[in-house]
Amino acid sequence: MTAADWQIVWFTVWVAALSTAVILPLGLALAWALARGDWWGKSIVETVVALPLVMPPVATGLILLEIFGKHGIGGFFQDKFNFNIVFTWRAVLLALCVMSLPLLVRSARVAFEGVNPRLEQIARTLGASHWRVFFTITIPLAMRGIIGGMLLAFARALGEFGATIMVAGNIPSKTQTISLAIFQNVQLGHDTHAFRLLGVSVVLAFVAVWSSELLLRRKKNT
Repeated sequence: MTAADWQIVWFTVWVAALSTAVILPLGLALAWALARGDWWGKSIVETVVALPLVMPPVATGLILLEIFGKHGIGGFFQDKFNFNIVFTWRAVLLALCVMSLPLLVRSARVAFEGVNPRLEQIARTLGASHWRVFFTITIPLAMRGIIGGMLLAFARALGEFGATIMVAGNIPSKTQTISLAIFQNVQLGHDTHAFRLLGVSVVLAFVAVWSSELLLRRKKNT
């Protein structure tokens, strides 16, 4: 592994962790809203949230490119604030957030559904506000599922390729992640180099998924 390889690994881990932190507030809000009660438009929100899981990643990337490119929101920010999104590290972050959000929402939703609503109702009858009930009862009881969802979202972000290459490109030392570097090395015939990066990718993904499964298994046993 060269210094450039470790830079790619570090960038991938850093942006994957950042994307997980960025989607956490929205993911928890969506999961809680979907887990508690029926409301108009719920099925539409469920479908929209799940779309990145079933759509081709390149299709999702193309949508992001159109929305945040020079003819969309990105063009407005570039003209008004000289702030570019596509083909920068911000585009990598955007792609990872969109592609990993569904996994966090699904896991957190299941965790919230496993919390007994009677406990929340009792706390509210004793004078606790909705926010206090959420942060002192709902979140702690659902914590293992939430952390498991965060680890799965992180693992998904580590391996993201299709949407990233569409909206961020494959620019060395700028937007290149492990997946993009593996793809480039295979194209160039540098198979040994590609397999080294593949090994690192497998180790990182294994640790994240194994940790998530361990948390979920402990939750079932308690």
